[in-house]
Amino acid sequence: MKTNPFIRAMFLSLAVSGLVVSGCKKDKDDDSNTTTDPYNSDRKIMYDNSVSEISFADASNVADEGVARKTDPNAQSLTPLQTSCATITIDTVAVPHTATIVFSGTPQQPCLCNDGNYRTGTIIVSWTGKYRDPGSSHTITFDNYYLNFNKIDGTKTVTNNGPNTSGNLTFAITVQGTVVIDPQYSQTGTGGTITYNSNRTREWIAGEPTPQWNDDVYLISGTASGTTTNGFSYSMETQSGYPLRLEVGFPHFTSGILNITPSNKPVRSIDYSYINSARDNLAQVTVNGFTFTIFLGKK
Repeated sequence: MKTNPFIRAMFLSLAVSGLVVSGCKKDKDDDSNTTTDPYNSDRKIMYDNSVSEISFADASNVADEGVARKTDPNAQSLTPLQTSCATITIDTVAVPHTATIVFSGTPQQPCLCNDGNYRTGTIIVSWTGKYRDPGSSHTITFDNYYLNFNKIDGTKTVTNNGPNTSGNLTFAITVQGTVVIDPQYSQTGTGGTITYNSNRTREWIAGEPTPQWNDDVYLISGTASGTTTNGFSYSMETQSGYPLRLEVGFPHFTSGILNITPSNKPVRSIDYSYINSARDNLAQVTVNGFTFTIFLGKK
C-alpha cells in the first residue's frame, strides 16, 4: 500500500480548515455561496456514508470467500484473505444452503485478518445456487459483527443477473442496515448509529475466472439513502460514468464519484480517485465549487 495515510490526511484537513475559517463570513450551515465553510458540517456526512458503503461492500467479499472456501475445490487450498480469522461451518443439504462465518476476538480486541481489516462476530449467509451462477441469490445477515471496531447490522441481498454486454457478471444488490460508529476510531471523535439503505448494481470486472480473491475488482453503481450519526438525512447516487471501484483486499474505494444530497442542501460530490492514483484513505469533496479533503479511516 502507499505511504503516509494518517499524517498526510491530518495536515490536509488542518490546512483546509485553517484557510476556510479565516475567510468565513456566514454560519457554517449556510450554503448560499462558496465563501462559507462546509467542511465541519459535511465531513460527518461524507465520512459516515463512506463507512457504510465500504462496510456492506466488504460483507459480500467475506461471504463469497467464506462459502468458496468450503464448496469450491479450486479455492480450498488458497490462503484466506478476509476470512483468515474465521471458523466456517456450512450446510449444503438444506435449501436454501447456509454458511456461518465466525470471527475470533471481541469488539474490544478483534482479530486482524490477512487483508488488514479487524473483524469479530458472525456473518450468516444463505443462498440458492453458486455465487457465479446466473439467477443465484445470496442473503447476508449479521450477529454481533464488527468491522474495524464499528458494529454492522441489517440484511444484504445479492442476486446474480448474469453477464452484461461486456461479458462481465453483474449483481443486483439491496441493503437495509445500520452501522454503529466507535467514537475512538471515528474521524470526528463521536459515535452514534448510521442508517443505510441502497439499491446497487455490482459488475465483476477482474478476477472472475480465477479462484483467488486478491485479484477481484468490482464496479458499483446505483442509489442509496440514509441518516448520519448526528441525524442528518441524505440521498445519493453514483455519478454517471464514474462507478465506485472496489479492489478486494483494499479497505476503501479506489475511484468513483458519489453525489450526495443532504436534506434541503446542495449536492456534495465525493471523489475517491484524485490522490496517489486512488490507493489511499483520502477523498475530495466538492460543494458549490468549494473543495476540501476528508480522511476515510484506517488503511
